[in-house]
Formats: sequence, C-alpha cells, structure tokens
Amino acid sequence: MTAHNSIDPLITVSAEIEKFGTEAAEKAGWRYILVPAALAGILRPGHRQSYRVKGLIDRVPVEGMSLVPVGGGDFILALNGPLRRQLGKKEGDVVTAVLQEDKDFKIEMPEDLEMCLLDEPGTLEKFMAQPKSHRNYFINWINQAKTLPTREKRLVMTVNAMLRGLDFGGMIRAEQASRKDARS
Repeated sequence: MTAHNSIDPLITVSAEIEKFGTEAAEKAGWRYILVPAALAGILRPGHRQSYRVKGLIDRVPVEGMSLVPVGGGDFILALNGPLRRQLGKKEGDVVTAVLQEDKDFKIEMPEDLEMCLLDEPGTLEKFMAQPKSHRNYFINWINQAKTLPTREKRLVMTVNAMLRGLDFGGMIRAEQASRKDARS
C-alpha cells in the first residue's frame, strides 16, 4: 500500500476481496476491499463519513464509488457483481485500486421521482432532508430497475418511505419484515 503525491491525493490499495456475513445485516453478502484508516486519511484527513472515489481497479476505470466507514477509521469499497465480473475477480482474489476523491460526483434526481414526491404533500421536503448519501441510495436503486413495473414499485416504496419517515436502510428492512410476515 502506497500513497502518491499530487494536487489531488491518490492512494494505491492492494487487497483481497472479502464478503460480509449475515451478522452485518445491512451489508450482508456485500463483497468489498478494506481501505485502512491510514490510506483513507490521505484522501480526506479526519473524515469519518462515506464519500465518493474514482480511479482504477485492476485497470478498470471507476467513478462515483462510495468509501463506507466501518469503524476504527477504516473504510470499505464495495465491489458489485457487474464490476467483479468485469474485473474477472471473486471473493478471495486480490485487486489493486488506485483511488482519489471524486469531487465531481453528482446524482441528478429523476423527473418521475420528483413528480411522485410532489404528488404527496411534504414528501419532497422529507426526501431532500435526507443525508445526500441516502438520497443517492434511493436514486441509484430506482435507476437500476430493469423493467418499468420494477421502477414503478420502487418509486411507490420511496414515497411510502418518506411518508413513514424512513431512510433507505429503514425502508429496505421494513420491506423485508413485511415479506417475512406475509409468508408466516
């Protein structure tokens, strides 16, 4: 692991792809690499919240990826299935990431989400009061829907989450509990 000197700091991390078990409920099943506190601190000294990075992972360009704090100053970088397939890597394999803070990262609110939130009084305000990272979770989740019915279901779930005062994780947990109750 090394650090590079430049105007926008770069770090290089070589790490094994790990997997969260079921004890980490909200991250269960995630594949990730660990970014130690000493390196994460080069990118954003003293910062203890999620932030976006860009760069290369085994020569594959990436941007807008979240570094997520896991305690002790360490962070993780989640590697989703499509990225792992592009890398040709699986759990236990080692990857090398050259990263810097992604200061240009921005997610635009989809027009259909904004219209749905405007239809229910107060929900747009509740959505905008969410931390930026949680707004981005909702938006990415909606944008990743592969079919129109799935997208519509996610829009409805997002509006309902705002009506209930839930953040993204709370919405997902409530939906899982609802499905579990329905099976019982």
